[in-house]
Amino acid sequence: MQARRHWIRRGNAPGNGGLDFTLLGFGSAPIGNLFRAISDDDAHAVLEAAWAGGVRYFDTAPLYGLGLSETRLNRFLRGKPREDYVLSTKVGRLFRATTPDKRDGFGKWFDVPSRNEVYDYGHDAVFRSVEFSLERLGIDRIDILYAHDLDLFNHGTQAALDARLAEFMAGGYRALVRLRDEGVIRAFGAGVNEWEPCAWMMERGDFDIFLLAGEYSLLRTEALAGFMNPAAARGVGVVVGGPYNSGILATGPRPGAQYRYEDAPDWAMQRAGRLQAICAAHGVRLVDAAFQFCARHPAVVSVIPGGQTLFEMESNLAAVAAAIPPALWDDMKAEGLIPADAPV
Repeated sequence: MQARRHWIRRGNAPGNGGLDFTLLGFGSAPIGNLFRAISDDDAHAVLEAAWAGGVRYFDTAPLYGLGLSETRLNRFLRGKPREDYVLSTKVGRLFRATTPDKRDGFGKWFDVPSRNEVYDYGHDAVFRSVEFSLERLGIDRIDILYAHDLDLFNHGTQAALDARLAEFMAGGYRALVRLRDEGVIRAFGAGVNEWEPCAWMMERGDFDIFLLAGEYSLLRTEALAGFMNPAAARGVGVVVGGPYNSGILATGPRPGAQYRYEDAPDWAMQRAGRLQAICAAHGVRLVDAAFQFCARHPAVVSVIPGGQTLFEMESNLAAVAAAIPPALWDDMKAEGLIPADAPV
């Protein structure tokens, strides 16, 4: 599978070390029993199918399944040569044990540990979070750490987000710089659901990479000028999460189609229908065009759709290899569905 090297920067200049990402990565929220429970064996089978298909970048987080995603990766990664893959996880939440009736995540995470999440973007919390993640993962080093969910989607108001950003820049950011400078991690950044905090942080710190979920896709291109292009100009890598916007760009605008983990609104259904019609006219699956659109921006080092079943994993592997006729992009631009200057 095609690999892309992202050079680690020091002082906003290219460094002499790099990380090799496969263009298709594995977003591991679904194997944390997102929206439905799957067995350990089924999760393991999906991960092994990804590996067999050439995937070598795996992203996880303590949040995913309240620790379950990391522990399932433990079984999978055991025995895999450590130099053969790139692994990222996240900081920004710590957990407290609780009783099953009081755990967080009801309706989102199923059959998971009984935990309450506590936001903490402080200096010491980063080190505690890394220790817990290393234990759950069963490995001795993590390549990339992302500060998780510094966005309005999670914190609710701009004032609350501003307070968390200030907390992070005064504390957690310094811890991440130290971990990178000491060689404990190879790179750091932030994993968020909105592009504006990414642009804000990129202007104020020496970040290597950002994981942006659901904000650069065939449905959502507002990030192009405000973040994606500036990131490419600065040599900052971008991992695109949620390239199918929680499912609608994989399933098409059918009844029950999901957008951002909820039933898709009318505008998304209508836009996806127009995109699907163009794809059909060119004999291309909508999901293939959705993946390839994200992958073609020069800032993007990997695209990480989730996969909870072998069928979904096989579909992702097909998408990364799909051939897209240039005329398809021309038609999408002509109809105003993607920006005229979108790199395709």
